[in-house]
Amino acid sequence: MPKITGVKSIRTRAAGTRVIVKILTDQPGLYGIGSAHDQNATGAVVAAIDEWFAPRLIGRDAGHIEDIWQSTFTSGYWRSGPTHNVALGGIDIALWDIKGKEAGMPVYKLLGGPVRAAAPCYAHAHGRTLQELEDDIRGYLEDGWQYVRCQYGAYGAEGMIPATEARLPRNLSGQFVRDRVFDEETYVQNVVGMFAYLRDKLGYGPKLTHDAHEHLRPNMAVRLAKLLEPFQLFFLEDVLPPEQIAYFRQIRQQCTTPQAMGELFTNVQEYLPLISERLIDFIRVRVSKVGGITQAQKVAHLCEFFGVQTAWQEGGNTDPVNQMAALHLDLASANFGIQEENDFRPEEKDAFPGHAVLEHGYLYAHDTPGLGIDIDEEKAAKLVNPERMRTPRYVAEDRKADGSLVRP
Repeated sequence: MPKITGVKSIRTRAAGTRVIVKILTDQPGLYGIGSAHDQNATGAVVAAIDEWFAPRLIGRDAGHIEDIWQSTFTSGYWRSGPTHNVALGGIDIALWDIKGKEAGMPVYKLLGGPVRAAAPCYAHAHGRTLQELEDDIRGYLEDGWQYVRCQYGAYGAEGMIPATEARLPRNLSGQFVRDRVFDEETYVQNVVGMFAYLRDKLGYGPKLTHDAHEHLRPNMAVRLAKLLEPFQLFFLEDVLPPEQIAYFRQIRQQCTTPQAMGELFTNVQEYLPLISERLIDFIRVRVSKVGGITQAQKVAHLCEFFGVQTAWQEGGNTDPVNQMAALHLDLASANFGIQEENDFRPEEKDAFPGHAVLEHGYLYAHDTPGLGIDIDEEKAAKLVNPERMRTPRYVAEDRKADGSLVRP
């Protein structure tokens, strides 16, 4: 059995925010890669891998994936934080890559074998106007996509109004000042109007979704889900912030609008009650953020017993390795629901040979042993811009008219 001889963290992308874990073994040419991506705490993740996890993994059997997962999960005593989880996730995914290469099989075959040929994905459609949004959706439909997420502008933009049109306090200044402010009633009205328009123009054939991005107070979230019921969404995503998930019980009592939740989840206690009480329809955790393939497959199996489907979170800030890990789970999970699409720039794809292939709304893997994806470290390094690495990460701070923060 191969033994771990080294654990390496590789930063890539312009701002260095993508972290790829590379685990080396004592068998010539046998290594694995995993995703430990964290957009905002990248340096902390690298430190956790290099200074905390790597020294305790050297010399261990690379095939003891479950034992490594369990002992690494508890190695810091405190656990389930996003930095800890994503560092562990990168290691775990890399170990599955090694296991597949050693077995001569793609990871999805090790997970039980394929139950589908490819993973259908949902597209991300946007528009500054309803007509632009409709045109963007039609473009995807004409290309063969069946599922489309609909956003009227950027996240939360449906509820943004110019500050000049809002009633602002006279002493608003400093960090509280914004060109636009968020209004919940406007948001609900515009989102409902958006889907009324889209169903009138496109009919009920396309499977449409929407991401609320946790912007709403609980009572407004319940109202939005109820008002959207006639428009038959495929799902409504992240309508509540993780601190208010108990309100999914009220949503279930009020309507049948399918609920997708979990982008911000890292702790099992966040998603366990939603699954076991059948309060959501799709689990949206990111594979690397819950601790990698080992934990994500357990989540998928748990969901299967309660009629919940998987819709692993991908998003524009993650990387091709996390996407590939999610795809292997998609192919082997009977209760797979949908995969979030994430395409990459040509130079990014070039740095990750063997990346998944996205065509006409379907994501395809390969029969290559392991994950089927690799990293060209030289090309990955060239993507990094040292100036961008020194620039503070941008995190949206939407605010209401009084200056108070809207939680993402």
